[in-house]
Amino acid sequence: MSQAEQESRTQLTAADPVPLGLAALAVTLFLFSAKNAGWTNGTDAWLGYALAFGGLVQLLAGMWAFRNRDVFWATAFSSYGAFWLGLGLYVVLLAGATDPAEQANDLGWIMLAFAILTAYLLLLSTQINQAVLAIFISLEATLIILFIGNLATTETTVQIGGYIGVLAALCAWYTSAATLLNAMLRQPALPLGEPVLTDRLPASRRH
Repeated sequence: MSQAEQESRTQLTAADPVPLGLAALAVTLFLFSAKNAGWTNGTDAWLGYALAFGGLVQLLAGMWAFRNRDVFWATAFSSYGAFWLGLGLYVVLLAGATDPAEQANDLGWIMLAFAILTAYLLLLSTQINQAVLAIFISLEATLIILFIGNLATTETTVQIGGYIGVLAALCAWYTSAATLLNAMLRQPALPLGEPVLTDRLPASRRH
């Protein structure tokens, strides 16, 4: 193998996992939020997708982001993949053994823990673009309202959290589609907006 071929191999990276990771977040968050908003009449349709799409696929997207040395999305996707896996396993393994008040209390503290994580990811997302910032603002609001609603066992507050979660899912869907299309066309066909805070990250780290 020639030196040029060796250098080419060492420079290969995985395809950008951001569109896939955001799609997994959007689909699972939409189903979960539709349940919280009281729109669905079935059981827990979100649960299987929390384990498979939002959990496993998003965790894989995080690992591929590590491969691409994209520390922001590696942290975000891996964390939210674990969030959906953990939430799904909680419902499957533990929720049935608790009464509704205990389950609401558990869910409230889970939402608080991830609201704290999302808070600093939100601050860092100001250095990426406005579309990503919109995802994290709406996601942070969703988690805080669900935290309050579950701890206070207020159904109306949980429903409001569901509505805002749907908005967050729509933001994630748009950003996923725009990032995917822009990558395929190799030009900015759909706008993502400029970073709110500039000159903090290398251009290669902004999506």
